[in-house]
Amino acid sequence: MQIRALIYFDELVRARSIRAAADKLNIQPTALARQIDQLEHYFGTPLVERSSRGVRLTSAGELLAARAGKTLRELDHVRQLIDDLEGLKRGHVNIFASGATVANLLAPALADFSLKFPKIRFSVTIASARAAIEAVANAEADIAVTLFSEPEPGTKVRLRAEIVYDVIAAADHPAASHAELTVPQLAAYPLAVPDRSFGARLAFDALFKSAGVTLDPVFVTSSLEMQKELVLRGAAVTLLPALTVLRECRAGQLVAIPIAGNRGIRTPIELCVASDRQLSFAATKLLDAIDRFMREAMPRATGKTV
Repeated sequence: MQIRALIYFDELVRARSIRAAADKLNIQPTALARQIDQLEHYFGTPLVERSSRGVRLTSAGELLAARAGKTLRELDHVRQLIDDLEGLKRGHVNIFASGATVANLLAPALADFSLKFPKIRFSVTIASARAAIEAVANAEADIAVTLFSEPEPGTKVRLRAEIVYDVIAAADHPAASHAELTVPQLAAYPLAVPDRSFGARLAFDALFKSAGVTLDPVFVTSSLEMQKELVLRGAAVTLLPALTVLRECRAGQLVAIPIAGNRGIRTPIELCVASDRQLSFAATKLLDAIDRFMREAMPRATGKTV
């Protein structure tokens, strides 16, 4: 069995059409069909069912599809490692991150890193914490940066730091005059919070419940930018890590106010990698860079390499 056949099959799985897959691969449909026939001969069973509406995977095809993609990604990773041995300062790093908060951490870290290593390319996918961890386990990602994540077999935490959520308000908002705020005081202001698909929202619900206060937000949104814009306009306050709005705080537009009594939400932010896969030169260097950035950018965080 040739690697080319797996590559063609993997593209067919995504396209679900021999013609569409052939166009993407820039080959003739008959050439792709021959490779699929060879795979079916190799495994001794049909992998796809063809019809005028496209192709449908058989049970055997579904089984192969689940593994072919990971196998090809592993082979590409090996190619990068061979490049490293030859001293080639190039490469590609796939990063999955959970939540817009993490994106705000990654953007400056990636910008600084790219200036030092201009030949390295990056793909950044914003996904749920669970999807980010699974991407590492399935070799879709080199690094996952997550909040409110659960452990996944095949992954390990390389760096863990604590991130704190503060009350974020416009500089001229009445809340900004406080050195700290209790949860009942916070509840008296119009609030903008994420929806319940976010781990942070579940933590907010728990915080208010423990204080015996009902969380009754005026605005519920899945967009961090919407939360920030509502706060900037004075229509609401929100709960975010100060790092998320560092630029606005430095510009004097927003302020970060701690929750009184050390009751603020604290959650680990984690850098995760595969437990059984060696990182490439590019990914290793980037991991080190994110580590340094986190320690410098989050003075209230406590980090350690795990």
